[in-house]
Amino acid sequence: MFERFTKAARAVVKGAAEHAERGGATVVTQEHLLLALLDGEGTRATEALRALCPPDRRPSLVAALTDARRRAGLSRADEEALADLGIDVGAIVARVEETHGEGALAGDRRDSGWWSGRRSFSREAKGILEKSLRVALARKDREIGDEHILLALTTTGGVVAEALADHGVTYASVEAAVAGVPAP
Repeated sequence: MFERFTKAARAVVKGAAEHAERGGATVVTQEHLLLALLDGEGTRATEALRALCPPDRRPSLVAALTDARRRAGLSRADEEALADLGIDVGAIVARVEETHGEGALAGDRRDSGWWSGRRSFSREAKGILEKSLRVALARKDREIGDEHILLALTTTGGVVAEALADHGVTYASVEAAVAGVPAP
């Protein structure tokens, strides 16, 4: 599948692994893919992101991802479902952080066990890359570009798609923005 990735899409995958490494994460996640997209310049996806979520709004997007990571990656829908059962996620997070320190539920602390030197991709991140292939095929594109990765991120549900949607980045808005950006 990776032979079908454009240079820009490969840069996103590589950038995601670098974000994971800098953050001390043991696996590359959907969040790392998004952060790598936000770092890019001059591609269809980055231009679409710039139009939909200008640089001055990006700190808010990154803060939303950080907040979700503190809640062990629970989306608002997950949090609401637990609240219906009488479980206050905020109170649990506060109690855990009181005992174990801030970010204890983030799950991105370095593992002290054996490590091969290459970061693997989480099941969800692999799903995004596979979905980007399906998006490209559905659009009748010959290659998988970074815009396909961005489109896939908007369709999966969960924290990343939720944070993107909260900032006006949905499948429909990305598709419209990408249509207006010429291929590099």
